[in-house]
Amino acid sequence: MASTVVHVDKLTKKFPTPGGGEEFVVLDAVSLDVKEGEFASLVGPSGCGKSTLLNVIAGIEVENGGSLTVYPSAQSADGAVHVGYVFQSARLLNWLTVDDNIRFALEAQAVPREQWRDRVSKYLDMVGLAGQEPNYPLNLSGGMQQRVAIARALAIEPDILLMDEPFSHLDEITARKMRIDLMDILERAKTTILFVTHDLREAVYLSDNVYMMSTKPARIFRHVHVDLPRPRQPEDPRLFDMEKELVQEFFAVLEQQSE
Repeated sequence: MASTVVHVDKLTKKFPTPGGGEEFVVLDAVSLDVKEGEFASLVGPSGCGKSTLLNVIAGIEVENGGSLTVYPSAQSADGAVHVGYVFQSARLLNWLTVDDNIRFALEAQAVPREQWRDRVSKYLDMVGLAGQEPNYPLNLSGGMQQRVAIARALAIEPDILLMDEPFSHLDEITARKMRIDLMDILERAKTTILFVTHDLREAVYLSDNVYMMSTKPARIFRHVHVDLPRPRQPEDPRLFDMEKELVQEFFAVLEQQSE
C-alpha cells in the first residue's frame, strides 16, 4: 500500500477582516490524504480557497486550527521534505536563461552543484525543451514558459508537487496539449501531485482522486476516485459521464449553500 505524503486533518484557515472585526473563515475543517505517486485534484468555484489550501501545505500560509503533516517520500535522499510549486503563471526570472532559472531553484534547495547540469538536462528533456538552456523566457511562448516552470519544479525532485491552475492562462488548444503531455511527464517522473483547478473536465481527465470543495467557508463535500485506466483519451465518453455527474452535484450543493 502506498504511503501518505500529505495528511490534512480538520484544517481551518482564517484571515483578518478590514477594521479588525471577526476573522473571515476561508477553510473550515478540511481533511484529505494524498498518497505517494497519486495525482489528486482540488476542484471548486473560483475564490473558494483551493489556492489557500495549497499555500498552507507549501508553508506560505499558516493554519489556524487542525493539523497538517507533509512526509518525505521513499525516494527522499536526505530525509527532508521537498515541495515543488507550479503557479498559474510561469514566474520565471526574465533576466536569467532557462538554464539559470532552473539552477536558481536547485541552489535554493541545496542540491549539490555537481548534480545541476544533469538535472537541468533531464527535466528539460522530459518537458520537451531539450536544447533551450541558453534561451531567455521572453523568447518563449506562454506554453513553453510553463513547461520551464514545470521542469524547474520537477528538478528539485519534490516529495509533493503542488500545481495551482497551471494551464488557466493558456489558450484551450495549448492547454489541451499540455494536459496530455503532463500525463506522459508524470509517468516518467513518478511524482506525487496535488492539483488545483475549477475545471471538472480537467480534474477528471488528470486525476486518480478528486476532492470537491464548496464555496467559503470551504469544505470538502465529496471525494471521488477516478477508476479509469491510463493512458486516458480526452474524448473518452466515460470521462464525460463522470464530469456530468459531478457538475450536477456541484450545482445542487451551491444551491443548498445559497438558500
